[in-house]
Formats: sequence, C-alpha cells, structure tokens
Amino acid sequence: MNFKTVIIYQNQILFNILNELYPEKFRIIFLEKKEYKNFDFNNIHDYLIIVDNDNYEFKNQLVINKFPLKIKNILELINVTFLKKNFKKQSEIKIGSYTLNLNSREINYEDQKLFLTERESNLIIFLKNSLKPINISELQDKVWGYSSSLETHTVETHIYRLRKKFKETFGDEKFIISTENGYIIN
Repeated sequence: MNFKTVIIYQNQILFNILNELYPEKFRIIFLEKKEYKNFDFNNIHDYLIIVDNDNYEFKNQLVINKFPLKIKNILELINVTFLKKNFKKQSEIKIGSYTLNLNSREINYEDQKLFLTERESNLIIFLKNSLKPINISELQDKVWGYSSSLETHTVETHIYRLRKKFKETFGDEKFIISTENGYIIN
C-alpha cells in the first residue's frame, strides 16, 4: 500500500501520539533540525511536513501551532491539506515547457505567468489533446459550439490575440503553429 507520509518536524510529542494512534493511516516520520538537510525527500511520493510555526519555508508544510488541539482536528487538517495538494496537482497540465493551471486559468513558464480567458484555456487544451492539426471549422464546432457553415473570423482572431500574448509575455512566437491542415501546439 502506498501510504501518505507525514513528517513531524521537531515535535516529538505530536510524533509519538500520531505514531501510536494512526500507524495504519500514514507513514509517520520524526525529523530533527540537524537531520533535515540530509533527509532524502526524493524517495517519498506524497508527503507533508508538520511544523509548529510559519517561520519555515518547507515545501508541503502544514503549520499547527495552536495547542491544545483535538487529535481528530489534527487528522482533519492533515487530510484536508493532502486533498488540497492533490486537487492542485490534478488541476495542472504540462504543455511543453509550460504549466497550465485549470483553476486559475493561468499558464506559467519559469517565473513568468499569463492569465487566460476561459475560451483561451479551452482552445489550448483542445489543441494540446489533438495529435494532428485542427482546422478552423472543427475548432468552431468543438471549442465555440458554432456551426462550421457560419462565416466568422472568431477562431483566427482568438489565435492571433493568444499568439500576441505569448510573444509579449514569454517571447514565444511559435506556441501555436499554423499548418496547411490547421492549428497545432508546438
């Protein structure tokens, strides 16, 4: 079974309580300050570090600093934090070098971010999921819900604006490529 790992940082009492009551629910590890730098996080798939103050800048940390606290409340905090973490992970899509967050409709590359409209993010996702170039009439039908017999330049206008945003924000002129058969994500 693949347990979620809860790392208790410098709180031996909390470690003892959780380890005694819930060893079947989580893999529980106690970690001292001197052990932290040498601890191998690469071998842990899904973890959370519980700390007692927010002065730490650990990845995946949960601050629990208001004691006394009922054990069921601590468990609830742990479970909610894991759920949020998994929700966030599931809402992110890798598109080449970019990461698209479906919740915030924000696409990131390194430390730069670009906010997208709902239609832009739908267009990017549709093109990303396609193995071949998609023509304008198919985009009108699948992304906009328009009949392909309508005469409109909506698709071309959106793609033009999206390309412009990518060029201005990321310096990327080749994110969406035009081919003779339609559009495709590079």
